[in-house]
Amino acid sequence: MTKSHERHTYRLTWPEENQFHIGLCTELPSLSWLDSSPEKAVAGIRKLAKDRLNDMAKNKEQAPEPIALKNYSGKFVGRITPESHRILAIQAAESGISINRLVSSKLN
Repeated sequence: MTKSHERHTYRLTWPEENQFHIGLCTELPSLSWLDSSPEKAVAGIRKLAKDRLNDMAKNKEQAPEPIALKNYSGKFVGRITPESHRILAIQAAESGISINRLVSSKLN
């Protein structure tokens, strides 16, 4: 069936309280796979995502688009407090750069 699962975003995490590796698929947040082995946790979540996406295709459900295939403009709009805005404006002016450049450097 579909091979779109190969383009989705997978993540491996280790919550100390669980004592297991957890494999996650960003585009399918309801899915997870726990295992004592990190390799098996990733393999498990990949298979689970593949099965879910195949089921979605069979049922003619809209599957989530892989993040890797989306186009991003680079434009990011956010709201902050007026005081934070003032502080950023001062920092940018003192550094001789724009607020956009300053914020971008803080996000990287």
